[in-house]
Amino acid sequence: MRDPVSFHLVRGLPSIREGDDLAAMIRERFPIRDGDVVCIASTVVSKSEGRSRRLDEYVPSAKAIKVAEEIDKDPRFVQAVLEESEDVLLERPFLLVATKLGHVGVNAGIDRSNVGGGRILLLPENPSASADRIRRGLGGDAAVIVTDTCGRAFRCGVAGVAIGWSGIGALRDWRGEMDLEGRVLEITLEAIVDEIAGMANLLMGEGGDATPVVIVRGLSYPRSGGEIFRPRKLDVIRERLRDRDRRP
Repeated sequence: MRDPVSFHLVRGLPSIREGDDLAAMIRERFPIRDGDVVCIASTVVSKSEGRSRRLDEYVPSAKAIKVAEEIDKDPRFVQAVLEESEDVLLERPFLLVATKLGHVGVNAGIDRSNVGGGRILLLPENPSASADRIRRGLGGDAAVIVTDTCGRAFRCGVAGVAIGWSGIGALRDWRGEMDLEGRVLEITLEAIVDEIAGMANLLMGEGGDATPVVIVRGLSYPRSGGEIFRPRKLDVIRERLRDRDRRP
């Protein structure tokens, strides 16, 4: 029989500021055990790393101005999205981009919620490196997942996904295992970091809940292996979007 799996909100965290030690703040409020998975919203990771910017720091390019007119956005915001992007997949009706870290999402994951003073919040520059640093600060043998919310093609609503992780494998490989009918599984790769992130986000909430950290306890998971971000040469959807743009 498997041990029960439980999810625990870390309560009482203050508003996060640049330079705050997230690992120490979590340890002070919740006893971390070996094998726990610590899920942390990207917003607080970004705040601790000083990834907040003023919109007036951005000087819109001609492309940013053109796109902003088409989608009714502040051209400075569009410029920020372009600067955080490696590849623009859609320019309208919204900006769908691949960020420099490989994550595909609307507006490069730039957030304007819970950020005042004409400022925006960028995603962590390297979320997996952030997860690794926090994991070392926690001590012991816990895993860390940095989460974000993201829309899904063909489905309404956002869901939590993992954008960085440390101490846990991104995928569980079921290939070679047998199904109930005795057939060998050939292609099944389970995105376990996304599944965990989705449940954590459900508990964190989306508004002013101020509970950006969830501890998952009792879960069995691989400690390494797999990559969530699909390699470009295997990304059929991205290529089809490009084919559409090439049409006369």
